[in-house]
Amino acid sequence: MTNLVRTAFLVLALLYVMPVQALAEDNNKDYGDIDVIAKLGDRYYIEFEPLPKLYLPRILIADGIHFFGSTKSAMQSGLFQDAYYIENPQEFVAGVSGPVTYRLVQANGDPVTLDLSISKHVVWFWLAGFLTLFIFGRMAKKYEAGIGRETAPRGAGMNFAEVIIVYLRDEVVKSNIGEEKYKKFAPYLLSCFFMILFMNLFGLAPWGQTPTSDISVTAALALTTFFMVNLNGTKDYWKHVFAMPGIPKFMLIIMIPVEILGLFTKPFALAVRLFANMLSGKMLILSMLGMIFIFAGLYGAGLGLVSAFLWVPFTLFIYALKVFAAFLQAYIFTMFSALFIGMALEDHSHHDEHHHAETAAAH
Repeated sequence: MTNLVRTAFLVLALLYVMPVQALAEDNNKDYGDIDVIAKLGDRYYIEFEPLPKLYLPRILIADGIHFFGSTKSAMQSGLFQDAYYIENPQEFVAGVSGPVTYRLVQANGDPVTLDLSISKHVVWFWLAGFLTLFIFGRMAKKYEAGIGRETAPRGAGMNFAEVIIVYLRDEVVKSNIGEEKYKKFAPYLLSCFFMILFMNLFGLAPWGQTPTSDISVTAALALTTFFMVNLNGTKDYWKHVFAMPGIPKFMLIIMIPVEILGLFTKPFALAVRLFANMLSGKMLILSMLGMIFIFAGLYGAGLGLVSAFLWVPFTLFIYALKVFAAFLQAYIFTMFSALFIGMALEDHSHHDEHHHAETAAAH
């Protein structure tokens, strides 16, 4: 086991140090700025360095729907242009210039009505959904055949998944929603957990991306929970929003806006918490690796290469924390979603009656 860990460490270290070997070729080379934000941002291509980029289709709505295989083909059509060349027309050379910002506008400079293009975060989001359907679809067939239901689960993967599923069902879904109603929401909450987990882990793979570091992805997930909560809210739930019992009537002028605001702050907190945690972890990793190039630019390629033996172990340590954070953030999103759903389904009048009965019995 020790040899395996040591070998894995050396392989990862080599993967990170390999780009620095080029620094030894020219100590006076200008390494330029390290744009961490650009690395984390969404793009209309997928990078497989040192292999060529995989360009993604562009779908644009402007005087009709237009489909293109890539950004460059959209520019070559003459209908659309990269916004960079609209602002800097002197730098555009017909048939030669490629995309710069990948933000397309119409050839006359007008913005497109709607950009439905497929981006790299969308691709990785779809991949997470496909993995969830594929893995747990196969597990469902095994359960239907009696494996894991009438007999013990088979295989390490099935055993590991069952431990997580049973824990989430009993300690998260059932405990927050209740014994009677949890089955309706368990599929959604379990799907949330595993999709978010896969998306969080994708960023740790070579060439991988973390879709949950994109606020639009986490906002879509939080919005789904928002509709799940409010479309299933009971009359008692809405009564506590618009006519909270037990407070003076004049206080409703203050309480109703506060309660309505609370409906939106919950999904907002869900989206921002997941987004900020996953983005900051990725940013920290890229910043640490960037220190190698900063040292090389300031003190020469030799010292930059030597400093890699400090920054690479730090990066591997952060990677280990990110694996833990991937599970933790998926758990937190699922737990709070279950909590909000349970609050919307809670029958407050039943608890009030139970409380009054206990008080009367005590007297």
